[in-house]
Amino acid sequence: MPLAAARMEPMTATTPGPVRDPAWPLSRSALGLWTMHGAIRSLVAVPLALVAVFAIPDDAPGLVPALRWLVPVLVALYAVVQLGIEPWYRFRVHRWEVTGDAVYTLTGWLTRTWTLVPIARIQTVDVTRGPMQLVFGLASVAVLTASSQGTVRIPHLEADVARRVADDLARRAELVRDEAT
Repeated sequence: MPLAAARMEPMTATTPGPVRDPAWPLSRSALGLWTMHGAIRSLVAVPLALVAVFAIPDDAPGLVPALRWLVPVLVALYAVVQLGIEPWYRFRVHRWEVTGDAVYTLTGWLTRTWTLVPIARIQTVDVTRGPMQLVFGLASVAVLTASSQGTVRIPHLEADVARRVADDLARRAELVRDEAT
């Protein structure tokens, strides 16, 4: 069917609202977590820069000597992006919201992913805390559905907020299941 001929379905009480950015940002502590991840990734790249500086001779033929200083410059640029740009950009982009009808998330820093899961589709709600999240007092909420593409993750919430969100979603999903039977 051509797009011009497609008709829009009317909104009903069970249809989630229009596509929009979710309302709530993640915890500000996520900035520290992302910065720590960036520092670890940057430190892994440092040996590459050291090998380039100390292993490439100045009198090597062709463009090889240029790599001696190009590799460290690229590693430094990588570190600047990982430590100074990515965490702030991700914090600005990542959003989440729970409404009466659905769970919304917006994630990504290079590729943005907007996800909506209707409350009626929720089967399981999990709260997880990785080792780095424990350090920063954070937790993630995973909302699972029967669909293989239906998992929504709300990363890096304050741990108490994550527990409250998970409890609320589990309660709402149970109410919807009770109404359906």
